[in-house]
Amino acid sequence: MKLSDAPDTPRPSVIPLVLRRMRAPLLLLIGAYTLAITGFVLIPGQTPAGEPWRMDFLHALYFVSYTATTIGFGELPHEFTRLQRLWALGTLYSCVIGWFYALGSIIALMQEPGFRRALARNQFRRTVSRLREPFYLVCGYGDTGSLLVRAISERGRRCVVIERCQGPLDALSLEDLPLFVPGLRADAQHAESLMDAGLSHDYCAGVLAVTDDDHANLQIALTAKLLGQGLRVISRAHTSAAEENLASFGTDHVINPHHSLADTLAMGIPLPAFHAVYNALTGVPEQPLPQAIEPPGGRWILCGYGAFGEALAQRLRELGLETVIVDTQAAGRPQPLVTGRGTEAHTLREAGIGEASALVAATEDDADNLSILMTARQENPDIFLVGLQRERANHAIYQAAPADLILEASRVMARSMLSRLVAPLLPAFLSWLREQPPQAVEELAERLRRLNEGRVPHLWSVRLTERETPALNEAFARGEALRLDTLLRSPGNREHHLACQVLLVQREGDLAALPGGDWCLAPGDRLLLCGSRFARGRLNWSLCNHNALAYLLSGEQRPSGLVWRYLAKRRARRSV
Repeated sequence: MKLSDAPDTPRPSVIPLVLRRMRAPLLLLIGAYTLAITGFVLIPGQTPAGEPWRMDFLHALYFVSYTATTIGFGELPHEFTRLQRLWALGTLYSCVIGWFYALGSIIALMQEPGFRRALARNQFRRTVSRLREPFYLVCGYGDTGSLLVRAISERGRRCVVIERCQGPLDALSLEDLPLFVPGLRADAQHAESLMDAGLSHDYCAGVLAVTDDDHANLQIALTAKLLGQGLRVISRAHTSAAEENLASFGTDHVINPHHSLADTLAMGIPLPAFHAVYNALTGVPEQPLPQAIEPPGGRWILCGYGAFGEALAQRLRELGLETVIVDTQAAGRPQPLVTGRGTEAHTLREAGIGEASALVAATEDDADNLSILMTARQENPDIFLVGLQRERANHAIYQAAPADLILEASRVMARSMLSRLVAPLLPAFLSWLREQPPQAVEELAERLRRLNEGRVPHLWSVRLTERETPALNEAFARGEALRLDTLLRSPGNREHHLACQVLLVQREGDLAALPGGDWCLAPGDRLLLCGSRFARGRLNWSLCNHNALAYLLSGEQRPSGLVWRYLAKRRARRSV
């Protein structure tokens, strides 16, 4: 038999499990009832008149039924003989014992972990099958997964979670989320688990592989690409090898948290305003914009040479900055190197803490990182301190630490994934922005700061198609020339501009960053925009409502509906 001809693995079902475990109790009850009913039918009785009679099958079944359940309606239809009463006594004890045995088996079955998992899996599968709106399949509910689920839910999108451990799922059930998020305890590497979670569901919008295991993320991405019918797949990768492997078979977005952290931090040195732009475009909408951070040049001390430390050291050397490594292992570490943990003052002095401009605490332990930050601040009060937060549970402690910048790996990872979900063009825009002169980046940062009055603006993308922008596409069909300046005006008063900025326009593979107001739109264009919540709603109204768009193009208010058209005609007749 070929592998492709092999039968599918059967999914766990509750009914066969119940029947298998309840086989002996049910057979015992059936046997007890059968024997009792047969005895009552065969044992002769006597009427009050002294005439002989035999109980028929219906009366025997009726009597045994209420006797076995200890209800006790009495002797029907006539008083029993001594032999019938002895048989009734045996029937009572045997059937009651059978019922106790059956109930005990049911209680034991309900407490069995395997049965409870099968019951929860069936309920989960039914819940997912009833979803009738787009949802994202999140594989892994650790620090990154929990942040992603909350952010997606707060944007009105549904999620489905697969997690191997029960603890995170218990935390999920206690989370105060805007939308209900079903969770399944299962291994997301198994195709059956992904299928139960809705991989082939018509409303599945994408798969997010955010486990802490690169092999598991690879398996999830492969399964989603092969069975997901063109679904978007975004995966996490901790090593360069895993990153290349995931990208080799077409994973839509592969995010290495260590490389993302290193790139963001290092880019802020030649372009200090880049941090402000990045925070404005990847932060939580309507939250206050964080204070701008300007990492200095000069000597950097890097405590910890893990994946993040290695990536950051490479970026700093590419910028021509002197970098001193502090690590407990000397093998394979670049020079200059100081052997130690960095938590001791003498180790930091040996690394040149007094003359250094910045220090990064990036060991694998949060307690060591916090200790390094406090020791470094005591040794050099003016040094720029960066702390790498490993565990989300230590957020409050890091906020109290004497650091100028805290890098939370899970939060940066969640923000990167979320930005690719709501705005797939954002990575291309940030890549373009890195090549721009500092003055241009500073001007954009200031523009974004004013856009939403000092709060994080909303980021979204729009594709000019008949489905997403029906009014605009109808105007294209009439041959109308539509410029950005016309579109970015208020449909209530076209003299007012919306608090909205077009960051990027994609047209047939070509990209145009920060296009001017005279840019002419075309069908099929994909736009990356940011702005206030009000501006987003007004723009969507212009794109979808024919009368609102006609007003922007001509300046004339066209009434819609029978009543408004009648009133407009009546007003026109009076004015003649």
